[in-house]
Amino acid sequence: MQKYILIAMGGAAGSIARYWLGSTISGRMGTKFPYGTFVINMSACLIIGFSLTYLGRRIDFNPAWRFLIPIGFVGAYSTFSTYEWETLSSMRAGGFLIAALYAAGSLLLGLLAVWGGSLLAEVLS
Repeated sequence: MQKYILIAMGGAAGSIARYWLGSTISGRMGTKFPYGTFVINMSACLIIGFSLTYLGRRIDFNPAWRFLIPIGFVGAYSTFSTYEWETLSSMRAGGFLIAALYAAGSLLLGLLAVWGGSLLAEVLS
């Protein structure tokens, strides 16, 4: 039960941080380019890379931190970082083809899925 509470706490903080940072940046820099989302995605990559590597090397840390930070906080803050971490992990394990297929497939199929969802919403509304 503790892990679910930690995930929920981290998720609440990540959601609030995402909204605050995204709206602050968009308010200051405009929305012609998605600066807010870009900064969120890049900072999430930095946070997940640091936290998973640091926590993985420190056996003296309680494993519950993995539920709070990379799963809860970063999971709600941005899933882009998880995608990047999984791609890097595949590359580090020697799975360069898997990493390339995952990266290209996520980009292309994700764009098609967003387009398809948008078209579906237009048809149904």
